Amino acid sequence: MLIVVLAFLVLMLIGMPVAFAIGIAGVLYFVQHPELPATIPIQQTISQTQNFALLAIPLFIMAGNLLNASGITARLLDLATVLAGRLKGGLAQVSLVLSLLMGGVSGSAIADAAMQSRMLGREMMARGMSRGFTAAVLSFGSLLTPMIPPGLGLIIYGTIGQVSIGRLFAAGLLPAVLLWAALAAAVWLTARRRGYPPARQHRVGRAEVLHALRGGIWALLFPVILLLGLRFGIFTPSEIGAFAVLYAVLIGLLAYRKLNRGSFLEAMQSTLADVGSVMFIIALSAVFTYGMVLDRVPELVSGALLGVSENLGVVMALVVALTVAGGFFIDATVLIIMLTPIFLPLVQSLGGDPVHFGVVFVIAATIGNFTPPVGAAMFAVCSVLKCPVGEYTRASMPLLAAVVLATLALVFVPGLVLFAPDVLFN
Repeated sequence: MLIVVLAFLVLMLIGMPVAFAIGIAGVLYFVQHPELPATIPIQQTISQTQNFALLAIPLFIMAGNLLNASGITARLLDLATVLAGRLKGGLAQVSLVLSLLMGGVSGSAIADAAMQSRMLGREMMARGMSRGFTAAVLSFGSLLTPMIPPGLGLIIYGTIGQVSIGRLFAAGLLPAVLLWAALAAAVWLTARRRGYPPARQHRVGRAEVLHALRGGIWALLFPVILLLGLRFGIFTPSEIGAFAVLYAVLIGLLAYRKLNRGSFLEAMQSTLADVGSVMFIIALSAVFTYGMVLDRVPELVSGALLGVSENLGVVMALVVALTVAGGFFIDATVLIIMLTPIFLPLVQSLGGDPVHFGVVFVIAATIGNFTPPVGAAMFAVCSVLKCPVGEYTRASMPLLAAVVLATLALVFVPGLVLFAPDVLFN
């Protein structure tokens, strides 16, 4: 299995698309073991896509693209400006609040980072913020997106680990607020040191707040409706994905009246590309994980970690460290698919809650999107803003430190994660 892992890393480092890298590396395992039937890779690839629960992924991706096409993003930006415009850091603080609000719309950290860099990046630099700081804030701010329902990372983890999607959705709410507070504090300290002004100087009036809330109310209701639908058994995760698509279409046609034939077709094109990339990775990952299970890799990793400590908090902290390190080289989606079958049984054997672990694990896996050398969100933002990776990396250190501290707090204080699902679902 070591050769397979090394082959995967080499293929990733030379720039091969993630799906092909993981599929080719997985096939190498069968080349090493000719006694295994050659039909297994094909069977595994097909059977992986037959999981009914995975239907939620393309449906939520479609709903997110339709909501973006409906014009909801501009209204959420107005609301974020009203809420955070007077904080030190100006548009940097606004971008963090926008990421918190956009979680229920896009569900994808990379999509959120790319969109915000186009919306706010150049204006932030025009107001005196450095290119590196602007890129770092827009990139790290999108870490909040996967924590708000319907975060795709939580859906993939819940499907693979057979963990309640509804409880995972509820569990992501408080951690998202905690991560926002940590990032906002880091931005505030940097803005104070560098003299970055607020985005607006005058106090916000009640009428302005109500107007902004009315504009963004349909996006704010979206995750609430999803949670209530799951809590009261009205929908299964797959069915609520279909409802989300219908909700997005109705909002675009009746509430905002921005969804027309052109924007609808553009949203469908984006959906096909997004769904194709995600599902292709999921399908080919089955070939890779087959060899891992056959060679008892989960048991070997569990034994090694338990040899260090049998304390749940310490083991989870080690898992977070290993996952963040893996994220430096491997895409977050791939990490979640590959490592969930390894780490989840280990945490459960120590008495850990799968929902608590899932939220912390998805955060740790997503951090790799914002760090060199292969961070997808980092490259999306740096490409739009033409920011050198070195300048981005230096400016992002305070934000990375804030995220790590917040993640450790979630590891050692499970109540921060489990409070909402326990209240809502128990």
